[in-house]
Amino acid sequence: MEANREVAVAERIVVGVVDTSAGRRALEWAAHRARSRKATLLLASVVGGAVGAVGEGAVVDAAIAAARSLLEEHAETLKAQGLDVDIVVLRGDPVRQLVSATAGANLLVIGSDFRPDDADSPRRGAHGLRIVADSSCPVVVIPDIEAGDRRGVVVGVDGSPISEAAVAFAAAEADRLGEPLIAVTVWTPVPLPRGARSYPEQYLSSMQELAEETLAVALAGLRQTYPDLELQPRVERGYPSEVINRAAATASLAVVGSHGRGAVARFLLGSISHEVLAALVAPTAVVR
Repeated sequence: MEANREVAVAERIVVGVVDTSAGRRALEWAAHRARSRKATLLLASVVGGAVGAVGEGAVVDAAIAAARSLLEEHAETLKAQGLDVDIVVLRGDPVRQLVSATAGANLLVIGSDFRPDDADSPRRGAHGLRIVADSSCPVVVIPDIEAGDRRGVVVGVDGSPISEAAVAFAAAEADRLGEPLIAVTVWTPVPLPRGARSYPEQYLSSMQELAEETLAVALAGLRQTYPDLELQPRVERGYPSEVINRAAATASLAVVGSHGRGAVARFLLGSISHEVLAALVAPTAVVR
């Protein structure tokens, strides 16, 4: 029993709990992962800080009570399923408080804070992007979409050290799910100089070969670590976020690094990773 207990506390998953459809999907995703990895769950809810308005004390107290009640309800359900669950209600800035709750955690799971700007221009809210940018542990952002027949774990590979971490995370997830690892490297030619009509064929061939080498190096050793893992390497010319989003459209999970310095294509939070999160066509993990 003691050995099993040690395994159970080896991983700690924090879940940002909100009473929305995406929030409930995030909790379901985290619970499924906790079962398979024998991890503990910390369900966290954040109530905004006081601003000094007349009568706000009663409002804040009611919000705290409602948040605690919601967490207790979820915790009771999950504990009945055999999961190890704690809860915490925090006060203050949602981003800062939720990030602080991840101290010592292995993973943070949040639902997408997608919100419509107007009828024709849906967009992602700022909280999710800020949480991903500030968190010191990997963050999984869950969109409000049906799982359906999704299959495969897509990972963006650019040859950087952080890309190695993304590949390791993605490979472990693919192996856990029993699904293929779809590793994607994207190369983009420099803009054509003025007056040039086409790229030299030798240049394009060389870029393709360099990208293939980058991907091969990144995947080396995975078959030894995960002998049953199905690898699907892909090298494409294009714009990284577009290629990643296209590959992830039917995937169970997409994985990107929070920054990168590779020579092939950069998956930078604030640019490529930001664009992947903005589209959020699949549950997406951002790894440091």
